[in-house]
Amino acid sequence: MGFGAMRITGQGIWGPPADHDEAIRVLRRAYELGVNLIDTADSYGPEVSENLLAEALHPYPDDLVIATKGGLTRSGPDQWRRDLRPDRIKECCEASLRRLKLDRIDVYQLHAVDPNVPYAETVGAVADLKAEGKIRHVGVCNVGRTDLATARAIVDVVSVQNRYSVVDRSSERVLEVCTNDGIGFLPWYPLGAGDLGDDAAATLDEVAAAHDASRFQIAIAWLLHHSPVMLPIPGTSKVTHLEENVAAAGIELSADEKAKLDAL
Repeated sequence: MGFGAMRITGQGIWGPPADHDEAIRVLRRAYELGVNLIDTADSYGPEVSENLLAEALHPYPDDLVIATKGGLTRSGPDQWRRDLRPDRIKECCEASLRRLKLDRIDVYQLHAVDPNVPYAETVGAVADLKAEGKIRHVGVCNVGRTDLATARAIVDVVSVQNRYSVVDRSSERVLEVCTNDGIGFLPWYPLGAGDLGDDAAATLDEVAAAHDASRFQIAIAWLLHHSPVMLPIPGTSKVTHLEENVAAAGIELSADEKAKLDAL
């Protein structure tokens, strides 16, 4: 289990959180619960999430992995635009290093593919950053198999972050590549922001009842059972919700239960 630090920002992933102290508690509690990967991005806030992470946990524990991203620009709440020009990616990384108070970022991820920039050029920028020692590992986000292959031909890719959940299997073929080749897969939007759809609700609730759990805990448990490279990163701004999410890692699904969920 990882923690996605997007929702510790303001409404629309814009500006500071409504409860700053609770956001700090969430980040510290995540590590206390055994979560040792926190995923953030320069565009969350923007800058807010990275700044809160440094405030809450710097100097970082030796076993904590910080993953951040660059490539999106923000003009307002819920507004996201892609800009992955090589020079800008390098500027984004330098700024993230300063905000996170790091000399080297553990995992630096390209947030998207920019249709206006050849992807090989964008990936080349992070390959340069890795060669310079500013990032340890490279991850990619929101890619198909072709883009993933392009990236892997240029630099070692340790992770893929795509939209994926028990009710959204659009990245199944990308996940198959990751599973076969041992590349970490971070499913974003793993709980549909609290809405997994009416069609799946009955099945999720049936399985949840057998485990005295919520449908959302079952959705996380299914992800962990689905592939050995799966690393869910559900996010929240509340400690109580965080604790529920992390507890889902302890749920053991039977073969019959998993089959029912696979069929959704």
